Amino acid sequence: FSSLKSERVNYRQYKTRAEAMVDIADYIESFYNQRRRHSTLGNISPEEYEARQQNVSN
Repeated sequence: FSSLKSERVNYRQYKTRAEAMVDIADYIESFYNQRRRHSTLGNISPEEYEARQQNVSN
């Protein structure tokens, strides 16, 4: 989560905990999990990994 902190949280000031939770959840859903490359997947994004898996199974 260091990327989340350096890319999002450190640059924002939240008025409430709920506001922070919504913003962080949005960040994780829209960016972090889908587009960020993951070392456990061979440094490709989850989207690319799933596309490759679909091609292998077809």
